[in-house]
Amino acid sequence: MSERALALAGLVQALAQVRRVADTGQANAAILTTAMDSVFRIDAQSPADVYGGIEALRPGLTLLRDYFGNQPRDEQLPRLALAVMQLERRFVREDTMASRVQAGIREHAAHAQRLGSSHPDVLSALGSLYAETLSHLRPRVLVQGNPHYLGQAPVVSEVRAILLAAVRSAVLWRQLGGSLWDLALRRRDLVAAINGHLAEA
Repeated sequence: MSERALALAGLVQALAQVRRVADTGQANAAILTTAMDSVFRIDAQSPADVYGGIEALRPGLTLLRDYFGNQPRDEQLPRLALAVMQLERRFVREDTMASRVQAGIREHAAHAQRLGSSHPDVLSALGSLYAETLSHLRPRVLVQGNPHYLGQAPVVSEVRAILLAAVRSAVLWRQLGGSLWDLALRRRDLVAAINGHLAEA
């Protein structure tokens, strides 16, 4: 459960940035980098390594703690997380699409290493990859926000790129044995793992 908590924190942390970008047009630079770096760490040694260490997941772990403690800050975030988890289930069944996404990520890896994973050119490339692949699956992930920002192509690309990072975390969550049953039936274990990581981070 300890590792699953990290993957779930990565998921909600990325989606909180999706919400922030959609509302304000601006991401938190450090959190954005954590999310985008995770996309390129396909062969990481551990879940913590996917995100560059547990400390980098403190915002996501804090969000989870608040939600499980019935102190939600954003009512839309759980719905968005559920939509991404449902999308991930469809995605992993589409072998051709999964291979295409992985090939696209590897194709842009050198670019990301040179410019930084959160560089606008990299975000644009990953946003296009999401638009060409995952956005065609149902159910679609619908992001609400400020129409002023969601009408701007760079913002839309950034939102899609971060959604790709969120799906990366959802895939990791499943790979670690996570399921929606954990959220309902093993909530106490999950909360204990979250609190343990927060004490460590």
